[in-house]
Amino acid sequence: MMAEKNKNPELQKRLRRKTVFKYHALIYFVMNLLFWTMWYITFKNNPGSDPEKFPVPWPVWVMLGWGVALYINYTSAYKKDKPG
Repeated sequence: MMAEKNKNPELQKRLRRKTVFKYHALIYFVMNLLFWTMWYITFKNNPGSDPEKFPVPWPVWVMLGWGVALYINYTSAYKKDKPG
């Protein structure tokens, strides 16, 4: 049984990279939902907030930075499987 588990280590590495990417994507979406909710509650509903002072909501920057890391994780998990 142990020999079957270690039969194809490359396949196990690819499956692990895909699983890690799926968890990373899930955490990304959950956390960004939390960040946008926090922004909406604290900034958008604040009568003293000035949209001209902060034209871009701060969660946009978090999404962009983390999104780059997520894309790199995606290419590591899925693009390396392609022959060529």
